[in-house]
Amino acid sequence: MSDHSHLRTEVEEETQDELAGTEMSLLEHLEELRQRLIRCALAVGILFVLSWFFADHLFGFIQKPVVEALAKAQSMQLATVVRPLSVESLQEGDVVQYTFPVESTLGDIPVPAGVTVRGLVQKKGEKLVVVTTEKLVIRDAVIPPGTVLPIEIEVNSPSERLIIDTVPGAFYLYMRVAFYAAIAFAMPFLLYQLWAFISPGLYRHERRYVAPFIILGTIFFVLGAAFGYYVAFPRAALWLLQFAHGFRPLIKANEYFDLIIVIMLGLGLVFQIPTVTLFLARMGLVTPKKMIRPWRYVIVGITVLAAVISPTGDIPNLLVFALPMLILYILSVGIAWAFGKPRTEQSP
Repeated sequence: MSDHSHLRTEVEEETQDELAGTEMSLLEHLEELRQRLIRCALAVGILFVLSWFFADHLFGFIQKPVVEALAKAQSMQLATVVRPLSVESLQEGDVVQYTFPVESTLGDIPVPAGVTVRGLVQKKGEKLVVVTTEKLVIRDAVIPPGTVLPIEIEVNSPSERLIIDTVPGAFYLYMRVAFYAAIAFAMPFLLYQLWAFISPGLYRHERRYVAPFIILGTIFFVLGAAFGYYVAFPRAALWLLQFAHGFRPLIKANEYFDLIIVIMLGLGLVFQIPTVTLFLARMGLVTPKKMIRPWRYVIVGITVLAAVISPTGDIPNLLVFALPMLILYILSVGIAWAFGKPRTEQSP
């Protein structure tokens, strides 16, 4: 019994040695927080100024998914006879086959969905249109050659597809693009400042995780944002644009920017779950049992979060957002099992 008490006393002394010099008063904590916030603000400010000079190029990259979705939505209605072409590469004089995706009306004649007709691409003002090259018989009605089909192809460049509805709209848009880009580029530094603020309350061996925390946090944030940019949003946008048949989509640049940023930032933060789990497990604060126990509530929470982030409420797109979160949750449980250990007060 005395040996056990002696060992506990030694552990307590080592713990005090580890934490020596790290105790801070409330005012000292507030001063430390103020300094960290000032450094974060300066870093974001400097990067904001630099990003401003490239805001147009940055937005060109950001708008690429919706531009491609618009082109793909149109190309799903057209199939060339001679060679495969995207809508963007169609030129005046190209011969195509047009399939009506939904029931439509040409003049006063109803045309059922699925009807295919041969067409010719012609220029009409600033647009390209497709006109029939042969007569089309629908029941007792005849649609003569030269009838304009319900599709228009933009001649303008893809960068002109999004619109600004106010005079200072482009200026405010580029301001926001530069601001969010500054935050993204400053993320490693911001994570370091966060770690530096909380590290005084950790043991010496726990403070060794600063470099892995920053590296893994940055990697998983980029993976999450990339998943939203390359997979989640294009699929959702294409599904929504399919309902725009017969209409000319006028997508506001500001509204699109809000949507894509919410998706990319949201998924970037969600992808931090494995990183956070790894370090909490190494500190002994999280165990696989604690993570598995509330699995029903976790699934409900994942579904709700996916519904908030997803721009649509349909099941396929909801699964596009929810399944990666579920996989991350399962991966985090495995990380907690593989790397977790009871929180000790001794340095390894």
